[in-house]
Amino acid sequence: MNPSAVLILPGWQNSGPLHWQSRWEAAHGFQRVEQHDWQRPLRGDWTARLEEVLLGLDVPAVLVAHSLGCLLVAAWAAHSRNTHLVKGALLVAPGDVEREALRPVLPSWSPVALQRLPFASVLVGSRNDPYCSAERARQFAEAWGSRWVDAGERGHLNADSALGDWPEGLALLQTLRTHHPAAAPASIF
Repeated sequence: MNPSAVLILPGWQNSGPLHWQSRWEAAHGFQRVEQHDWQRPLRGDWTARLEEVLLGLDVPAVLVAHSLGCLLVAAWAAHSRNTHLVKGALLVAPGDVEREALRPVLPSWSPVALQRLPFASVLVGSRNDPYCSAERARQFAEAWGSRWVDAGERGHLNADSALGDWPEGLALLQTLRTHHPAAAPASIF
């Protein structure tokens, strides 16, 4: 699969250079979907930008989303007529924007789109993520029809989690790229 057909979808405030998403982009040539405003993300603007990038590709993409990027995938899929442009999605550490602490900061992201995704997906969640409980992440996985992968106690699965190049996540991505998401084990951590 063409590396440019793997789209990196960072969350709120983007992913810094030590984040596994940035490391994958540099090492494998994946394409980051640049948003107009990383500090004050508006759901409508972010979904329009994702649609724009997908329409510019010549093959179906695999989405690699982190945190708010996971909610972007769900929001986009709930409204787009072009979901056939996505082959699969790796959803990592979704943020729960319906929590009291996040709702006023990210008001345009509530309610979370909870429709089943029309493509294969794997959701990786942590048991001690400060932005989303494991129980809530599993609820997202169930609503979206995603395969759940328990990452153990790894925080928000970001640069602070010391994942490095995160080979376990890359293995999950490969299952989606080859379109066999059930082939990977349920827990790889």
